[in-house]
Amino acid sequence: MKLVTGNSNPPLAEAIAAYLNIPLTKASVRRFSDDEVFVEIHENVRGEDVFVIQSTSKPCNDNLMELLICMDALRRASAKRITAVIPYYGYARQDRKPGPRTPISAKLVANLITTSGADRVLTMDLHAGQIQGFFDIPTDNLYAAPVMSADITERHSGKPITVVSPDVGGVVRARSLAKRLSNAPLAIIDKRREKPGESEVMNIIGDVKGRTCILCDDIVDSAGTLCNAADALMAAGALSVSAYVSHAVLSGGAVARVGASGLEELVITDSIQATEAVRVSKKIRRLTIAPLIAEAMHRITQESSVSSLFD
Repeated sequence: MKLVTGNSNPPLAEAIAAYLNIPLTKASVRRFSDDEVFVEIHENVRGEDVFVIQSTSKPCNDNLMELLICMDALRRASAKRITAVIPYYGYARQDRKPGPRTPISAKLVANLITTSGADRVLTMDLHAGQIQGFFDIPTDNLYAAPVMSADITERHSGKPITVVSPDVGGVVRARSLAKRLSNAPLAIIDKRREKPGESEVMNIIGDVKGRTCILCDDIVDSAGTLCNAADALMAAGALSVSAYVSHAVLSGGAVARVGASGLEELVITDSIQATEAVRVSKKIRRLTIAPLIAEAMHRITQESSVSSLFD
């Protein structure tokens, strides 16, 4: 078993390696003067089960090319099996045609990953479950819900909890988390998005008065939806509002927006490497998914069940 990483999230790769007690394979992932990506593997990987750990987060295209070229290098070095470990799958929000003459980029990226040499994909909290069907190779989609539910139970034990979906599309995700929290009540934010990056809260479906509300989502980008939802929940009588999100894209002024919002805290995972603004924010806290991903990788190597992680 060999572990290779690009430059997208070295701290997560190091934490996974530490959990497995396996050193990261020595490799060079660097740029030529014109920004071409060059990869060189400095250890023998012939006949090995190799895992390439790389989130396709910002800069998305650079990190994607690193992943593709790493896998091509490993394939040409005769690795037995190559698993692309992608904690955050970029382009996942482009999973359908929202209008005429638009691409389905999530499918294109899946084709590129397969063509570059991946035999298997391991990812976490895909924006849309059907993206697994975009791959013609085995794809395991992990869930951060066990990590989040354990933290919620520890932090909010004994409080009247209501799990809230920030939009109708996230109800399945919210219901899954609510079941893990002893079948906590569920509420839904009904919102209307006028244009990308902006949202307007229209209505709250469910009783949140006097409750500790837990917003859950897969991606926080501009944070407008979460902040608007938190303000609406507080106006409806909620005791407090915390948000648990798997992938913290947090682009533009999102961190400042979270700091000025009615959110008590935003809890994220380390699927994307944190910026300095995220690290110093008093309202943002990080949970590690390294043990979860490492355990899944170990089970893949041992040819045992991955889905039983979530039973």
